[in-house]
Amino acid sequence: MPFDRIEARGVSKAYGRERALSPTDLRLDAGEAVALVGPNGAGKSTLLGILGTLIQPSSGEVRFGGARAGARERGAIGVIAHDALCYGDLSARENLAFFARVYAVGDGRRRGDELLDRVGLAAAAERPARTYSRGMLQRLAIARALLHRPRLLLLDEPFTGLDRDGSAMLRELLAAERARGAILFVVSHDLEPLPGLVDRALVLRRGRLVHDHRAPDAVDGYRALLAEAV
Repeated sequence: MPFDRIEARGVSKAYGRERALSPTDLRLDAGEAVALVGPNGAGKSTLLGILGTLIQPSSGEVRFGGARAGARERGAIGVIAHDALCYGDLSARENLAFFARVYAVGDGRRRGDELLDRVGLAAAAERPARTYSRGMLQRLAIARALLHRPRLLLLDEPFTGLDRDGSAMLRELLAAERARGAILFVVSHDLEPLPGLVDRALVLRRGRLVHDHRAPDAVDGYRALLAEAV
């Protein structure tokens, strides 16, 4: 499903009397990478869930390329979350074959093997995922998220469990996704990988978007933004 932008218009979320996200406007364009940072409880997961169509906003709407977002847009979204979202009793190759069928990836076997090689799991492709280390599971989660060539990548702590080589691999893959025109939306407490990876930095504080500007070019710049958001 091609689209050139995603727009959140006045989206908010309340759980009873507790407001998790105040009305927020946001636009993300094709080929753009945006970081979302803020203290715990700021509303980052809520905004991520709304953009991913998994949380229904209390007000406002999300539009993909001008069309109101709904369940049909989920096939255009790739997610890296805290959980690898893979099946432990299946091998890495079997996991990707399963998700290729879910997303109707026509070249699923070739695409899966290509990604297993790219993320460094080709030699362990037949091992059950439950035997993987945390870093290997993260590599498999990356391959799963990219399998169907999504238009929007929602990355929630994507560098978790990765060593230096794994982090470099992920940055390279994300650069290729941007070049393809995918939108990257990155939530991270790990600030080290962000400089040079994203164009814009958003800061949430108590459910309010308090900063939306060009991304800092050094980690200290992110630390300063977070200090202001506490």
